[in-house]
Amino acid sequence: MWCVDSAFARVVAVACLGLTGCTAATASVSGKDALVVGVKADQPGLGLLEKGTYRGFEVDVGTHIARRMGAKRVTFRTVTSADRERLLNDHSVDLVLASYSITPDRAKAVTFGGPYYVAHQDIMVRRGEEGIQNVRDLAGRRLCQASGSVSTERVVIGLGIRPRLVPSPSYSECVRKLLGGDVDAVSTGDLVLAGFAARYRDRVKIVNAPFTDERYGVGLRSGDVDGCEKVNRALTVMYQDGTAARLLRKWFGASELSLTTSVPEFEGCS
Repeated sequence: MWCVDSAFARVVAVACLGLTGCTAATASVSGKDALVVGVKADQPGLGLLEKGTYRGFEVDVGTHIARRMGAKRVTFRTVTSADRERLLNDHSVDLVLASYSITPDRAKAVTFGGPYYVAHQDIMVRRGEEGIQNVRDLAGRRLCQASGSVSTERVVIGLGIRPRLVPSPSYSECVRKLLGGDVDAVSTGDLVLAGFAARYRDRVKIVNAPFTDERYGVGLRSGDVDGCEKVNRALTVMYQDGTAARLLRKWFGASELSLTTSVPEFEGCS
C-alpha cells in the first residue's frame, strides 16, 4: 500500500502508522500535469521578475525540464537562498532552479537532479578597483554576505581568509551595496555574477580568478528518484540538441564569461 502525497495522503499516512506493511513514499513530480518551479526574482540573467514575468536562463531551463517531464502547465514562484528547502518540502514548489549549489548538507534535505551547469566561484568588484586580483586579496576587505548562501563560507571557512563581512538579504542587495560603495566585493558563482556584470558592465567587473566549482542543481523533494532521473534525461537532451548552448549565449553572451556548453557530470539520484 502506497501513501501518496496530497491532503488525502497525509490522512492516509497517519493511518499507515498503525498498519503492518504500509510504507510512506515520496510522490514524484514526474508525470504531473502542472508543475510549479521555484526561481530567483532578483538575479539578472538567471531569474528576474519584471512587469509580472519571470525571465532568465533558469526560467528557460525550468520550462524545458517541465515540458520534457510531461507537464502541460508550468508556473513560477519566487524563492530565496534562505527558503528553498522549506518551499520544496512543504509542497509550495515542485522544482527549484535558483543558483542552488549542490552540497552534502543540502543533499540531506532535498534530492538534486543535474547539475545543469557547473559555475565557478569568482569575485566582482567596481571598475577601477585594482587591489582585489584574487580571493586572497579579500582579507580585511568588505565582502558582502548574502543570506542563505554558502559562498562566503567557502572563503572564510574553506580557505581561512578573513574579510570584513557585511550581511545582506540577497545578491541583488549585495550588488546595490557594491555600486553604492558600501562593500568592496561580491563573491559567488560566476554565472550569478555574469548576469549582474552584463547589466552594469560600465560600473562593475568580474576579476576572473575562479577558485571553486559551483554545481548548480535542480532541487526536488527528498527521495524523488524517479523525478530526478527524468530531470537528468531532460538536461541531457538540452545539451545534446544545442538548446543549452543557445540559452547560455542568449543570457550571458554579453558578460564576456567563458561559457561551458558540454553536458555536466550528473550527481546520482539514489
